[in-house]
Parts: sequence; structure tokens; C-alpha cells
Amino acid sequence: MTAKKSLRLLSLLALWSCLPAAEVMALATDVEQPIEIEADFAELDDAAGRTIYTGNVVVVQGTMRMTGEKLIANFDDNRTLVDVYLEGKPAYFKQTPDGGKQDIEGEGLQIEYYQQKHLLHLIDKARLTQGDRVFEGYRINYDTERSIITGRGAAEGNAAATPTTRPGRVKVIIPPKKTSSQ
Repeated sequence: MTAKKSLRLLSLLALWSCLPAAEVMALATDVEQPIEIEADFAELDDAAGRTIYTGNVVVVQGTMRMTGEKLIANFDDNRTLVDVYLEGKPAYFKQTPDGGKQDIEGEGLQIEYYQQKHLLHLIDKARLTQGDRVFEGYRINYDTERSIITGRGAAEGNAAATPTTRPGRVKVIIPPKKTSSQ
């Protein structure tokens, strides 16, 4: 990574980190809820610990909701969810954070969710929002446990523009803080 790109990313992360961390934390009890998955077709491979769902996929766990066209869910030997790969046009997720804050919404042509690691990756035309706050780019990584968000403007080695950004750039919108008179 060049010094210029590193400085740009650090500046971006510094701006985003000025936001209250509690506002981007997911509802803590969601992981304790059952996972419900609906689709037009499902193929379960119990030996491999993998299920593939296609067509109008809807995943719900507590306040978290994900939708897309194709979902691959991998489970460990104890049948605990390990990771999820969701594709869509775009794939979408929404979750309610603790403390009654505004919902967190994200989308991308691909979503990867690593439940045990508390990681969500939005890939290709990625967008993460909470209220008026917006984070856009080619790829957004969201650590739901530590409230850390990182982004990349273009795929590695590719400086192609996305519809919402200039080539190789991420875009962050931080609204002004509301005062008591507003």
C-alpha cells in the first residue's frame, strides 16, 4: 500500500471513529436466537456441513435479516454456523443495534458473514448505513463486536470506478451532530 493510500485510509477511519461506538454495535442477543432460512430451493450436505439455498433467500436471526439470490452456509461438526456467503443484486442485510439506535443496513453484490468471528464483509458496490451516516466503496469490512469499519474503494489492483465513488476511493458521509434546538 502506498503512503498516500495509507494516509487516505487512516484519515477516513479517524473520521468514522469519531462516531459513537455504541451506535454501530449489533443487538447482543441476536446470536442467541435461532437462525431461520427460506428459499425457493435448498440442498443439504450433512457430511460436508454445508447447505446451499437458491432463489429469493431470506435469513432471519433475531433482529438480523439478510436477503439475496444464493446462500452457502457452512457449519462445524457441532452444527454451529461458521460462515455464510450470500450473493445478490444486491445482497442485503439489516440489524438493530443495542440501545434503541437506528438500524444498521448494508448491501453489496456479495456478503460474507463470519458469526463466530463477528465479521461482516460487504463486497462489490458495498454500502453500509445507519440513519444519515453512510460508508460506501468496493469492499467494507465490519467488525460487529469491536465496532470497527474499514473500506476499500476498488478491488486490489483495480482502480475502476463504482457508481457512487471515484476510481479507487471510498466515500463517507457524516451528518452534523444534532443540537438540542434541532
